[in-house]
Amino acid sequence: MTIMPQTLPLARLGVVGGGQLARMLAPACNALHVHMTILDPMHQSPAGQVAFDQIQGALDDPDALRQLCEQSDIVTFDLENVGADILMTLADQGMEMVPSPTAIRLIQNKFEQKQHYRKKGIPTADFVDLGEDPAFADVLAFGLPCVQKTHTGGYDGRGVHVIRSADDWNRRLKTRSFLEQFVSGGTELAVMVARRESGEVVAYDPVEMVVDPDLHLLDYLLAPARVSEDLRQQAQQLAKQTVESFGTSGLFGVELFINEAAELLVNEVAPRAHNSGHHTIEACVTSQFENQLRACLNLPLGRTDLRGHALTANLVGEPGFVGTPVIEGLDALSQIPDAHLHLYGKDECRPGRKMGHFTLLGEDHHELVQRLESIRKVLMIRGDTPQ
Repeated sequence: MTIMPQTLPLARLGVVGGGQLARMLAPACNALHVHMTILDPMHQSPAGQVAFDQIQGALDDPDALRQLCEQSDIVTFDLENVGADILMTLADQGMEMVPSPTAIRLIQNKFEQKQHYRKKGIPTADFVDLGEDPAFADVLAFGLPCVQKTHTGGYDGRGVHVIRSADDWNRRLKTRSFLEQFVSGGTELAVMVARRESGEVVAYDPVEMVVDPDLHLLDYLLAPARVSEDLRQQAQQLAKQTVESFGTSGLFGVELFINEAAELLVNEVAPRAHNSGHHTIEACVTSQFENQLRACLNLPLGRTDLRGHALTANLVGEPGFVGTPVIEGLDALSQIPDAHLHLYGKDECRPGRKMGHFTLLGEDHHELVQRLESIRKVLMIRGDTPQ
């Protein structure tokens, strides 16, 4: 076997969006001598603080996107709410992007995602479009309870509204949306999947997601998920099938439900790194961010084995405060073995805003949850100004 030498830096990677996901991609880029350039409208964005370079501009600015593409060998994404049509034009002109803008545009619209799954025979909860002038009779015809989801723009718990009654309907989201069957009593799982151009695909172990009922955000995750070996393999296979259906490369977070019949249903997909994969930084042989980079560069994908049990919890802004972030309990956290804190470099804290996360490593889930409860008594982040 002949190994061809490669010139360093290995590549110039462009990233659309300069949030925490791009920030956590930087160490993988540094390890492989890849120059990462960020496009973000914010000066000193979270990723811009640690990147090789940053272009300051809007994520749908044609000139800024072209500049990023021209300065990069390949472009990837920190988020999916980007100018997909502009990116498709650039891709048609030979600019390399992972995932493809076609896949990004499809995934941007959750209703079109659902239609895609139905067309491809991928199991998903039943759904129906609400149309432009919906009435409560449409909801009753579909069945209660159900979930209203916006076609576009929903993320981090936004764009989702549970409807159980006429009162809930009166508080509905006043934008183009669809109804989805409420999956009662179901466990939520997520599987990170990486795919490269050669066709190689790897899936991480499913994680169990515990969602904050008020914020509709991930509260904490447990890895591996508390499911049978058979269900674990089914989840990985379904996640791979779902990613393969998009016909592109990259890193994807596949969210799944387990319904009352113990069947797996695809909820939605994120075409990027995902907070359900943050534990992989410390808990897996290869982090999701390194495999994202490997997928972009069409390098052999890294092993996804878990090193042990892990718990990752979001650190969000406390209610009642805004402004410059203030963290409390850092000394206490620093004394806890196998506790790993990641702060996202955001210069403004708001209630419910994701400001960081921490991962705990241990021997079993029960012990990890107990440690989480102890940490939450002392660790918090808030703005410096009362609302």
